[in-house]
Amino acid sequence: MMPVRSEVALASATISYLDWQPSQERGSPVVLLHGGGADSAELSWGALGPALAAAGHRVIAPDHPGFGQSPRADWPLTQERLLQYVAEFVDTIGVTDYVVAGLSLGGGLTIGHLLARPGRARGAVLLGTYGVMPRLADGSGGAIVHAAAFAMLRTGILTRLSASAARHRRTMERGLRDIIRDPAARTPELVEAVIAEAATGSGMAVFGEWQRDQVRWNGLRTDYTAQLASIRTPTLLIHGERDGGVPVSRVRAAAARLPHSTLVVVPGAGHWVQRDRPDVATRAILDHLRRIDDAPSARP
Repeated sequence: MMPVRSEVALASATISYLDWQPSQERGSPVVLLHGGGADSAELSWGALGPALAAAGHRVIAPDHPGFGQSPRADWPLTQERLLQYVAEFVDTIGVTDYVVAGLSLGGGLTIGHLLARPGRARGAVLLGTYGVMPRLADGSGGAIVHAAAFAMLRTGILTRLSASAARHRRTMERGLRDIIRDPAARTPELVEAVIAEAATGSGMAVFGEWQRDQVRWNGLRTDYTAQLASIRTPTLLIHGERDGGVPVSRVRAAAARLPHSTLVVVPGAGHWVQRDRPDVATRAILDHLRRIDDAPSARP
């Protein structure tokens, strides 16, 4: 099933988005928020979107400002501005009683959206989510790793390294091995698409803006952990067992704080979990959507 690509002018940005429209809509609409770096709606959700639409769900996946086919906004990306865009997008396209799902950066936007608009979404899905840890790394060396990343962002070294990496195929392939552990899931088509996005898109640059806003010298600007208990929305967390960016222990702790949560830890999977193990992720999401649609009174 091929999506329709459309464009919508918001007050804050112009957004390109994919829209998978089922032949017969019989479930909650789903809004999918992709991650950062060399990512886009098509890259993250190109396989999942048709599967959800085949089950009767309308699926809408925007390219964040500056990612994919959405032009850069005239403001630097921050968590607050991105949350504003998500709210405007949902309002403008007129979707209601929806389920919102996000990967990594998009997971953090999903949590922020639930907190800013309690009761608007019927359900949520967090995949390899951002926003559930106080700094970039745990463990005895975590503070050093975080401080080094802060220094590299502030001096521009990390931005230059990322731009350089985008021009080297082998470097990009090594990076994909870290987030997609299953070699069979790193198809030649996906590798080419990620390399093209990194080399020609503006996502890497605007992601750097967001990183500079988020990574402070002593911790991350956004950590929703203390607020999770206030979220009444039924939430599914899907996390790769071998996610190198967000430790499983942090996601287990987040799930324990969420009052209505289900956690699925995917054996052997990396950070890009729905690409690494689409079979497990798709099945878990469809089961979650079924539970939500079968219990309309459970809406917070």
